[in-house]
Amino acid sequence: MTHRQRLSMIVVTVLAALGLSFAGAGVASAAPSAPVAAPPVTALATPVTGTGDNGSFAGTFTPTKFGTQGKDLVATGLLTGTVSDSSGATVGTVTRTVSMPVTIAAVTCEVLNLVLGPLHLDLLGLVIDLNRVNLVITAVQAPGNLLGNLLCAITHLLDGTPTAGGLAALLNAILAVLGRL
Repeated sequence: MTHRQRLSMIVVTVLAALGLSFAGAGVASAAPSAPVAAPPVTALATPVTGTGDNGSFAGTFTPTKFGTQGKDLVATGLLTGTVSDSSGATVGTVTRTVSMPVTIAAVTCEVLNLVLGPLHLDLLGLVIDLNRVNLVITAVQAPGNLLGNLLCAITHLLDGTPTAGGLAALLNAILAVLGRL
């Protein structure tokens, strides 16, 4: 296995571990533009499919750079594929540069993990026996989960969790390394 293949596998694993996925909905509204000048890293190609009233699209999106729009992370890259009519016959091919949002899958943050061993209390004739208690409170960070988002933000306040801009810079650095191999 070459260094490029190993590094590509590592990048794909890192992206999956971060919970990153490309939102295919952005493809339908993408405006045509000139193809990307730098060659895309094909190991990061993501399948993109869609259907409409008059046909379907099947192809791949290969990111060439990452950036931000407001507070959102976006991927710009090469979209290639074929367009078929409602009968399944190929109508044409698509090769264009598009930008689409990158969604981060729901993230969980462990807020509290409290473990109490067995407990025996004798309070003036009242005996309380309690077996092992394991209390785990987990916050789920996702759109619409206000309390989960707040608690995850608080738990990651001081640990350097990357923002969308920082994550875009990190992903661009990884793409640059892959491009040099």
